[in-house]
Amino acid sequence: MTTIAFVFLGLLLLLFTGLPIFAGLALFGGGLLLVTQGELGSVTEVIFGEINRYLLVAIPLFAFMAQIMIRGKIVDDLYHTAYTLTRHLPGGLGIATILACTIFAAISGSSVATALTIGAVAIPQMIRYGYDPKAAYGLVAAGGTLGILIPPSGPMVLYGVTTDTSIGGLFMAGILPGLLMAGVFVGWSMVSTAVAHRHIERETRATLREALVAIRKSLWAFSLPVFVLGGMYAGLFTATEAAAAGAWLALFVSVVIYRTVGVRAIWHSALDACKVSAMLFMILAGAAVFGHVLTKLRIPQQVVQAVIAADIGVAGFLIVMMVLIFVLGMFLESISIILITTPVILPAMAQLHINPIWYGVLLVINLELAQITPPVGMNLFTIKAITRSPMGPIVRGAAPYVALMIVVMALVMIWPQIALWLPGTMRAR
Repeated sequence: MTTIAFVFLGLLLLLFTGLPIFAGLALFGGGLLLVTQGELGSVTEVIFGEINRYLLVAIPLFAFMAQIMIRGKIVDDLYHTAYTLTRHLPGGLGIATILACTIFAAISGSSVATALTIGAVAIPQMIRYGYDPKAAYGLVAAGGTLGILIPPSGPMVLYGVTTDTSIGGLFMAGILPGLLMAGVFVGWSMVSTAVAHRHIERETRATLREALVAIRKSLWAFSLPVFVLGGMYAGLFTATEAAAAGAWLALFVSVVIYRTVGVRAIWHSALDACKVSAMLFMILAGAAVFGHVLTKLRIPQQVVQAVIAADIGVAGFLIVMMVLIFVLGMFLESISIILITTPVILPAMAQLHINPIWYGVLLVINLELAQITPPVGMNLFTIKAITRSPMGPIVRGAAPYVALMIVVMALVMIWPQIALWLPGTMRAR
């Protein structure tokens, strides 16, 4: 256990210096190899083997799809539709914001993109209608986290590649917990508005004509996640094929239907998708070196032996891991946490017969928490960039949602079928 503590403390200290994640993983791993083995060995082959995977094609394709839909300016229609359908309810604007975040999460696959795009529209509206600013900040910050739980999800793709787990299965597993999370947020919005914001006037219920017109305007936006996820569920697409089909549909909707995307926007979307993908692939390369070192030092085997000796069982193991990841999430970026912790605990998970899809959903919920917990919560900084508000009100506004997300994580831990039922019914390809 001394070796394990030394390796992880050394890596964390190196990352805290501000060194890029890929460089920290590669340099620390390479340094350990030189010290312990006297040579770098077949590091290039290890990196190539990690990157040369067909499944990784899904990352640039999903990133391109998200960029096209963001530049297609569909968010205003989504938000308007959600508000039209919920404006008569207590907390109608808050509910509309969560619904818009939920739908956009199924398009973007990114927490920051969801918070940034929806927040730019929703926060000024909520404040104008009398919401406490910190409540508006917290709602959008929390709603944005749905971006990595409701598929498509970049962290799920990375976790699936790292653990050799079905990405389609992971995507299906994220749907019900994601909807449960959105439902809990909606309930909190209604209750908190009824108690603390009773002065906010509710508008009249939308007429059937208004509702149908609003839904018609957003029909193509709704069709994209249904097409991608439905195709995977029915066994028509693999995850990679679904990403390609989704990218083509996104192009069709934005160029032909909305007519808001031209050649220049397509070029910039492709360029941004390449930048995001290159960054992720560099991190994967660094993680491959680090994982190779862990294998050489037999650290995964030591973890298995420690878990067996402690006799803490499945529940104890999951609680310990969730607490550890929650703490790491306060300081490290989500991708780092996946690539640092997952290779180490995979053998212990196999020993305890923990379903990797179930654990993957719990991990992603915990990574959502990392987006809204200081000091390195990316969604908090995103809201600060949109509103130019001090960080204090943003953190206070997000605090209730941290508790709500922990409750949802506990529910998924207690009842694994919340995550596992849908993947168990899908037709795999």
